[in-house]
Amino acid sequence: MNDIQCLSHTRWDCKFHVVWIPKCRRKILYGQLRKNLGDVFHDLARQKESRIVEGHLQPDHVHMLLSIPPKYSVAQVVGYMKGKSAIYIARNYLGQKKNYNGMHFWARGYFVSTVGADEAMVRAYIRNQEQEDQRVEQLNLFK
Repeated sequence: MNDIQCLSHTRWDCKFHVVWIPKCRRKILYGQLRKNLGDVFHDLARQKESRIVEGHLQPDHVHMLLSIPPKYSVAQVVGYMKGKSAIYIARNYLGQKKNYNGMHFWARGYFVSTVGADEAMVRAYIRNQEQEDQRVEQLNLFK
């Protein structure tokens, strides 16, 4: 799984596990929005010369394994993806023609962790997150 990539004078393999949530952790990432957001995130990552290695949209949060070149910081790429995807959602799903201050879709902040030799484990975690969430919800029903 060594995906060594190159820039003009650099060889790199920088991967990050990133998680962020919608404002107030609303469970709104369902249906058509969920289908379209995957493509939007892939396009936005490509614009920053990054790549989504693994990703999954949960009803109330987003998990991604991002490969980001060293010339960009994680904050730049994640901020760009959150900002531009919020504009996309506002224009296509909320019917807004212009951007207004105070209109936010994603909550402030995000979780990020570097991925080293544990890449296979992180990929499996992201892939199986939805089943695990459903299992935990089922257990909570009987409390």
